[in-house]
Amino acid sequence: MVPYETIEEAEAALGRGLSVAEKVWFKYSANKSDFLLHCHNILFLCFFYSLASLPYVFIELHRPNKFNKYKIQPKVENTLRDMIKCYKYVIHTFVLSVGPLQIISYPTIKLLGIRTDLSLPSVWELLFQLLVYVIIEDFSNYWIHRLLHGPWAYENIHKVHHEYKAPIGLAAPYAHWAEILILGFPSFLGPALVPGHIVTYWLWFVLRQLEAIETHSGDTNTKRRP
Repeated sequence: MVPYETIEEAEAALGRGLSVAEKVWFKYSANKSDFLLHCHNILFLCFFYSLASLPYVFIELHRPNKFNKYKIQPKVENTLRDMIKCYKYVIHTFVLSVGPLQIISYPTIKLLGIRTDLSLPSVWELLFQLLVYVIIEDFSNYWIHRLLHGPWAYENIHKVHHEYKAPIGLAAPYAHWAEILILGFPSFLGPALVPGHIVTYWLWFVLRQLEAIETHSGDTNTKRRP
């Protein structure tokens, strides 16, 4: 929560004028606790998962034949019923698994120093932190994913993710609740090691979700070999 009642008070305390972005942030966050701001993450996950998946749902249902050459498995179709089932399962898992984790992880977030103050990150700071997060997540996710393909982990956890034989964007986070939590660790590791502003934290998890949806879309930007 921003410790000022008005923008004028904030500018006087900081000894400078606020940027447009900082004024917007002040108006949004001034009356919200840090805990509430932290819990926004689950809302963003659900919202952007729903929004970003819609184009892929439309493409899957109304794909012109000439675009089948870009589909990795053109002979396998996912019905609307399949996709609704997938969506309901993912939202259910988000709410019942990620939601409680968001709540109990709040003290850790505060301890790590992820801040909510008026000093928003510069563009360069934002880009640098996101780059670090990508590198850390990509490396750690690779090794954890490999472990999930081990005999016990695959049979008891990871095989849920492979129920959809032909990938679709909606199925990116379709997984056993334990896998959702396990693979959340690589995404959280970057912000834990290089903490920044909560806006960066939000943006990182949104971008990570969008990237997962795109890579699970079942399409490629190059023509499939016959």
